[in-house]
Amino acid sequence: MDKYIEVFLKSFSDFAGYTWREITFQVDPWYVNYFWWLVLLSLGVWGLEIAFPWRKNQAIIRKDFWLDTFYMFFNFYIFKIIIFMAFSNVTELFFKDLLGGDLSRFILLDMSGFNWWLQLLIFFIFTDFIQWFTHVMLHRFDLLWQFHKVHHSVEEMGFAAHLRYHWMENVFYTPMKYIAVMLIGGFTPEQAYIVFYFAIAIGHLNHANIHLTYGPLKYIFNNPVMHLWHHAFTLPEDRKHGINFGITLSIWDYIFRTASIPKDDAEIKLGFPEMEKLPSGFWGQLFYGFRKN
Repeated sequence: MDKYIEVFLKSFSDFAGYTWREITFQVDPWYVNYFWWLVLLSLGVWGLEIAFPWRKNQAIIRKDFWLDTFYMFFNFYIFKIIIFMAFSNVTELFFKDLLGGDLSRFILLDMSGFNWWLQLLIFFIFTDFIQWFTHVMLHRFDLLWQFHKVHHSVEEMGFAAHLRYHWMENVFYTPMKYIAVMLIGGFTPEQAYIVFYFAIAIGHLNHANIHLTYGPLKYIFNNPVMHLWHHAFTLPEDRKHGINFGITLSIWDYIFRTASIPKDDAEIKLGFPEMEKLPSGFWGQLFYGFRKN
């Protein structure tokens, strides 16, 4: 137990120090800088919203713009500094202790002999499916849905809505990501960075106030039109648990028949029934979902 406590406490200072090095451009290699990547990406997508707005009457500083902006940095940094990195490191240590320290024997697919680009593609597809499946579970089970409601409380879509989500979602996603790591081997940290950057960029675009469908590629990549319907207040009668669960790829929704775009409409109402019961402020949402609401 002592080693778990030691790992937990050490994680605070380690990640806080790493975050400061990111802000002050001291990370090596230089491209592993999530902080400035997030800032530049956000400004770029916001610029697209201003220049090419899909919902013409939506204000540039839309409803909850600043709340969502705070959520971006809270979920990326403040929450991680306070507890998430500690939780992740303890979880990793627990898995190693539980499974004898060597996770390689659980690998179903060793990609070490594959071409670098093939490794990247397989890693991307596999991890995206894991996240799609977890997202479906967030909608299917009421216990998980209570936390996921925070993300669906967005009433006006914009890029920053991408990262408005309850911190408990990180707790659900983390074990699933470790499963992905256990089942495939041979990928590199650089590939993980590329996949991470790409997923964040697509996520920002999917929530942005811009009209994109990607043409025929809409059957492969998630897009703002498709994802707007994921946030729709009124869902098709036979899809009470939701539609369009894709994170980066839309192909899973087409394969498993959870895809639906009733019409190309920028003005559909967003949210969910009885949304007024969900706290509108950050502190109320921070502790939402832990008791019957």
